[in-house]
This record gives sequence, C-alpha cells and structure tokens, in this order.
Amino acid sequence: MKNLHTQNLTFIGLPTAKVRVLQTGGPDAYGNAPEVKISGGDGVPCRHCLKMVEKDDAYLVLAHRPFSSVQPYAETGPIFIHQKQCDSAVASAALPEIIQSPDYIVRGYDADERIVYGTGAVIHRETIVTRAQELFAQPRIAFVDVRSARNNCFQCRIVSAALDVIFEAA
Repeated sequence: MKNLHTQNLTFIGLPTAKVRVLQTGGPDAYGNAPEVKISGGDGVPCRHCLKMVEKDDAYLVLAHRPFSSVQPYAETGPIFIHQKQCDSAVASAALPEIIQSPDYIVRGYDADERIVYGTGAVIHRETIVTRAQELFAQPRIAFVDVRSARNNCFQCRIVSAALDVIFEAA
C-alpha cells in the first residue's frame, strides 16, 4: 500500500494545445463552436488556468469530454475557459482557485478511463486531497476527476507523480 503522507498528487487543468484550438473557434466535443459570454464575476471557473474568470472578461462555454475516446464512461458536459489566451495552470498539490464550492464529486478511474466503482462520492472541499490520496492507494486508480456536486461539470484532474499519468482529452 502506498504511503498516504508522502503521495505526490498534482491538480492539472486542460492541456494548452487543446485550449488554444477552442480559443480560436475550434469545435467542442459535439463539433460546435464555443459560445462567447461575458463574466458577471460570479463563479465562472476556467478549466485551463484553474482560476476564476474576472468580471467583464469574455469566456467560452463549450461541451467537453476529458477522455481520449468515446466510450460508455466518457462523460461529456459543459465547461468554461477564458476566451483570450491564459497561462496553463501551474501543476500543484494545492487546491486550485476554482475549487470554491463547499463540496465536489471526486471519482477514480482506471488506466482504460473507466470509472472504478465504489470510488465516487460527494465530499467536502477540505477533504479532496485526503480522498484523492485514499483513492491512489488503490492499485487500479490511474487518475481522479473532480466534478461539480451540483451540475456534474468537470473541474480538474488529479494525477499522481508516481503513476506518471498524462492528461489526454478528446
């Protein structure tokens, strides 16, 4: 069993190459051009830089599937990203700025991008890191996704440096 106290977890956002395509009008997971909106400054989390979109800044709304292929467990849903280029999130073990709600769905996936049953739960924000460490102690877990507890929207991915998982999104 892995040592939960020394586990090296990293929160990561969407890959820059994918985001740049979307920011220049490329198609989303459903083949549509992203919609442009203006932030009211009230809870628009960019899934690339993992920061909130500031009031009056433009952002994109689009369908996203954070999996490398279409298969039964490849959930697709709405996300937001800055319309203008933003810097990629700095990979970090700290909770990203966008994780502000009181609770989230945290769920583990295997190397084939399938949900590992029994790993999903709605948990308090303060326990995300601990829950991810517990999940990575299971040998089948390749990555952990954090999703909105209210709307099931993808927020970010957690990877383990020990597993060297790369974020690939279709």
